[in-house]
Amino acid sequence: MPGERITDRQVNEYKRYRLANSQETAAAKAGMSVRTARRVERATALPSQREPRAWRTREDPLAAVWDTEVVPLLERDAQLNGVTLLEELQRRHPGQYPHAVLRTLQRRLRQWRALHGAEREVYFAQEHPPGRLGLSDFTVANDLEVKIGGASFDHRLYQFALAHSGWRHAEVVEGGESFLALSSGLQAALWRLGGVPEEHRTDSLSAAFNNLAECEELTRRYEGLCAHYGMRASRCNPGQSHENGSIEARNGSLKVAIDQALRLRGSRKFETRADYDAFVATVVQRMNGRLGKRFDAERAALRSLPARRTAEYVEVPVRVSKFGTFMVNRVLYSTTSRLIGYRLMVREYAEHIEGWLGGVCVLRAPRGNRSGDSRRGKVIDYRHLVEALQRKPAALARWVHRDAAFPRPVYRQTWERLIAERPEREACRTMVGLLALAAKGYEAQLAGELEQLIEIDVLPELDAITQLLAPPATVIPTVRVELPELKRYDEVLGGRP
Repeated sequence: MPGERITDRQVNEYKRYRLANSQETAAAKAGMSVRTARRVERATALPSQREPRAWRTREDPLAAVWDTEVVPLLERDAQLNGVTLLEELQRRHPGQYPHAVLRTLQRRLRQWRALHGAEREVYFAQEHPPGRLGLSDFTVANDLEVKIGGASFDHRLYQFALAHSGWRHAEVVEGGESFLALSSGLQAALWRLGGVPEEHRTDSLSAAFNNLAECEELTRRYEGLCAHYGMRASRCNPGQSHENGSIEARNGSLKVAIDQALRLRGSRKFETRADYDAFVATVVQRMNGRLGKRFDAERAALRSLPARRTAEYVEVPVRVSKFGTFMVNRVLYSTTSRLIGYRLMVREYAEHIEGWLGGVCVLRAPRGNRSGDSRRGKVIDYRHLVEALQRKPAALARWVHRDAAFPRPVYRQTWERLIAERPEREACRTMVGLLALAAKGYEAQLAGELEQLIEIDVLPELDAITQLLAPPATVIPTVRVELPELKRYDEVLGGRP
């Protein structure tokens, strides 16, 4: 190959092939050019026996400035690159150093750094014995372009993996990297795994470590979580993601696997969040199915699980306002009007919240995320307040939580068309009626009908849609039952006692 020196083996092969072949054929078989073959035939020694060349084939264009100007600049700052140094030489010596010198300068820089440059960081490959190390990390998965219910679904993926076998567990996380997401995902992974590794490692998760105080102390909750399972907690150094490489690399392979499965599925749209969760779980299960004996060996080395899980929620006391709402962690939630004025104990999980009144769970809702300029999110369930809206339909027009109450984007689009083309009171009455229909279990079916009406540019008529969605009338046949007289039994028995 051009630019590569021939070896003794190539020379010997060429001479052997040359005994029975032409010069061109022997050179091709030995992997050298015909020009090199001619030099081989004239040479009296093998390449390894020749004295190294001590002379230059052309004049050195940097001889006048290399030791006196370039090297002092490099000794002062070794990070200067070839383009910068050439521009400096051109400024100092106009017309003497054209751009053609750049490649020569770059080769000299590379050689100088190899001999005199600073020491470089060395990466030490690690051996991971079975059952010793488990790792957790979050990765943004917005580039998967998943849609749920017709709307874009921005989310992260939490992943736990064993360093030795590569067994993994992944969960969909809507929102940021919170302690609740870490706790819920980690515990779900350990109980699915059926054992506990000796050490659990994360990167500089603000959910688990007190990064703002710039100290190495674990937060109290994370320390308690690891202590409950008997794991030793560790973290990689800030900014050194390669120290957590066993999970960082798997983040990429996980997203590639999900993306390929979505392509094979032919659609990135899911009807509900539960459907997408099940899809991700299926992809991860298939990936774990390829592990084989390495996982069996690691599973046998894991420690036993404790008797129960530790708490996966944070309790927050709230009072339901007269608007049928309450605030938790700067997120506004709705509830039924029956709970107005009551004090609830809200349990905030990673993906949902529960409202408890005494020892009874009276509310369950998806956990909201802070968003927008005000940094306040909203989780408004129209089913909680649709009965009150039916009594006051005109309140919908200027209700501050109106847009958040629409269950799907098509409902908001229908409202915008109604309010633009019909009187306000009529638009409110129609929209509230549609929401009432949706609350009766027709949300998805009604959404499909509304999408078709938008496509043909027709406004919905409440009575017509109600009749369309109403279940077909069931005809109950009339059954007439005639009871026989008792003496008929005597006739059947033939007069026998």
